[in-house]
Amino acid sequence: MSTAKKAVVRQGFKTGEFVVYPSHGVGQITAIEEQEVAGFKLELFVVSFAKDKMTLRVPTAKAISVGLRKLADTDIVSKALTTLTGRARIKRTMWSRRAQEYEAKINSGDLVAIAEVVRDLYRSEAQPEQSYSERQLYEAAVDRMTREIAVVDDVTETEALKKIEGQLAKSPRRAAKGTEVDPADADLESDNDDLQEEAA
Repeated sequence: MSTAKKAVVRQGFKTGEFVVYPSHGVGQITAIEEQEVAGFKLELFVVSFAKDKMTLRVPTAKAISVGLRKLADTDIVSKALTTLTGRARIKRTMWSRRAQEYEAKINSGDLVAIAEVVRDLYRSEAQPEQSYSERQLYEAAVDRMTREIAVVDDVTETEALKKIEGQLAKSPRRAAKGTEVDPADADLESDNDDLQEEAA
């Protein structure tokens, strides 16, 4: 006879389920605990982030308001992957302001918004190097996307990353070495350089 514990369900979430916490990405609800705080019993989701070796306790009553959500469904994953093939939309504002906007999108936990950050900050080998802060944001966004797609599609993170990179390769302005770059894109690059000098 199986001795597996029955999953406990609260607020539509159950133990053992993978979820997304906006500022940390994909985690797993490992338990539901009760703690006494100032004489009140508080019920908490214990969310484990194995890759970050971190555990978070989220009050079950506040789970929805703090943005805890179920994994994206396959439609949202498809939409996020399609977003990667679009043309980068880079606002002509100071880098510091854009960086804040990118960070807000990454920490929103919204897979499509995260895909927009990956698309906008992606650089092919033929393009200028990213600055350190651009690369950090890009890697954070790719990491969030990779982890969620890996769990949703039940593939390894390496396979999920290949899928993301395959989509990025289809997007416009990804000129291979020795090929022409669309002049409109070349303008965009030089504008960005000017903005980065201002920001420096």
